[in-house]
Amino acid sequence: MSQLPCFSAGWQQWGPWIRGWESLWSGVGTIRSGLEEVWELQGHQCLHQESLQPAPVLIEKPLSEWPVPRFINLFLPEFPLRPIRGQQQLKILGLVAKGSFGTVLKVTDCAQKAVFAVKVVPKVKVLQRDTLRQCKEEVSIQRQISHPFVHSLGDSWQGKRHLFIMCSYCSTDLYSLWSAVSCFPEASVRLFAAELVLVLCYLHDLGIIHRDVKMENILLDERGHLKLTDFGMSRHLSQGARAYTICGTLQYMAPEVLSGGPYNHAADWWSLGVLLFSLATGKFPVVAERDHIAMLANVTHYDSAIPASLNQELSLLLQELLCQNPLHRLRYLHHFQVHPFFRGVTFDPELLQKHPVNFVMETQDTQPCSSESMAFKDFDGDLESCLVHSISASPSLL
Repeated sequence: MSQLPCFSAGWQQWGPWIRGWESLWSGVGTIRSGLEEVWELQGHQCLHQESLQPAPVLIEKPLSEWPVPRFINLFLPEFPLRPIRGQQQLKILGLVAKGSFGTVLKVTDCAQKAVFAVKVVPKVKVLQRDTLRQCKEEVSIQRQISHPFVHSLGDSWQGKRHLFIMCSYCSTDLYSLWSAVSCFPEASVRLFAAELVLVLCYLHDLGIIHRDVKMENILLDERGHLKLTDFGMSRHLSQGARAYTICGTLQYMAPEVLSGGPYNHAADWWSLGVLLFSLATGKFPVVAERDHIAMLANVTHYDSAIPASLNQELSLLLQELLCQNPLHRLRYLHHFQVHPFFRGVTFDPELLQKHPVNFVMETQDTQPCSSESMAFKDFDGDLESCLVHSISASPSLL
């Protein structure tokens, strides 16, 4: 009993700290204000101190220097903590893309003598946007899948302020190629359709829905074959389950997604129909709108008018994919294997990859690699300086 007062005083001394942490992590998306609250609590003198010693002087640290274990644990185990010295073999070659999700850098691994793409996502943005679960599931899904037509995950880790997702590097995406040539030859449309059918059937069999199938998310390897990438919108969805989140890219969204659900894996097949329509005709089947409500109105009144210039087999395939009723869409591998548009096509990944895609190889933009590079080791501490250096050093890579 004699120790009880000391315990009580100690609890009162640390109580503000505990309440501060609870306040900080109870609401995801308020990291900055949460930290400010902790500093405010830290500045107050502990209540009812038995000792008359003056309160210690507390020096506020900037956000980047604040050692917050919880700020690391939140992203485990999908994003393990890696020491800086483990990143010294990476060199930044240039900037691939920059968007609201984060930044994609082109890097070289000096040890493996290979080039990779690294997606860099600020932790604070993940918490502010309440996308922690989605971000972790993206990595979890990519670790689970292994397919010739999927952009494979190389590694993932976290620094003090950023998350890093490293994948193999591809110099061209399908959208860039489509923008350059507009309409694809029918043979190329057939090949890409077969490769995407295999990928989507594979994912759906694993209980995974992609939810953002579009040209920008399809990379082309050095032989012109596709690699489906960006699983940031994907989620595990078992057969028979339904989803309700409106997500993806408006022009590719199925009507049931635009309406707020319920929807299932059949939504990916609508997106494939939009993609193939665009490759074959050089335009989207429905004009893009500014929001999902207006887009839903357009899609609902879409009359599936297929250009007369397309052959009958391709027109039939597009009509069966761009079907308003998800129950009537093509969805199973055997449906595609017996479809007249795929007559003579072997749905075997190895055989499909056997020959390079000449159409892609002839039009693919090959750019020389810059000899300039910068160390990756300090990247986590100063994102902007790396981007500025990268842009000025390697303008041809942008």
